[in-house]
Amino acid sequence: MTVSTSARRLTAAALTAAAITAAIAVPASAADPRPHRQAVEISDVQYDSPGRDDRSNRSLNAEWVEITNNGRRGVNLDGWTLSDRDGHTYTFDHYRLAGRATVRVHTGIGRDSRTDLFQDRRAYVWNNDRDTATLRNDHGRFVDDASWGRHHFHR
Repeated sequence: MTVSTSARRLTAAALTAAAITAAIAVPASAADPRPHRQAVEISDVQYDSPGRDDRSNRSLNAEWVEITNNGRRGVNLDGWTLSDRDGHTYTFDHYRLAGRATVRVHTGIGRDSRTDLFQDRRAYVWNNDRDTATLRNDHGRFVDDASWGRHHFHR
């Protein structure tokens, strides 16, 4: 075997090994460990309505969760759910959240609009001391959540 034949075989083997390594490494690098911002997320929560908790509709509607679409395109939220730790669940019904828009989901009774939706409840949902608001898509898959405790909002 000549030196040039050996060199070619070694080069071919090295290139093959490099190609196999690259093929294995690409899927691993595709799973980017850096957190990225969801297109749709819980952007704010008012879990302790201002003033006295007197269960009036005004007080109930001062308790809300904001859902924001950070993407350019609208998202159909029909069938999506917003729930608390105790299982109180609001299901979005025929609602489309425009791109770069926010909707506020109030606890009490009201008339739905493009920017405000109402759960039509007569009791508070979000616990003042601690709770978690969870947003799931129409397939029940986790989208986002927000938790708080000791009167501090945490994302």
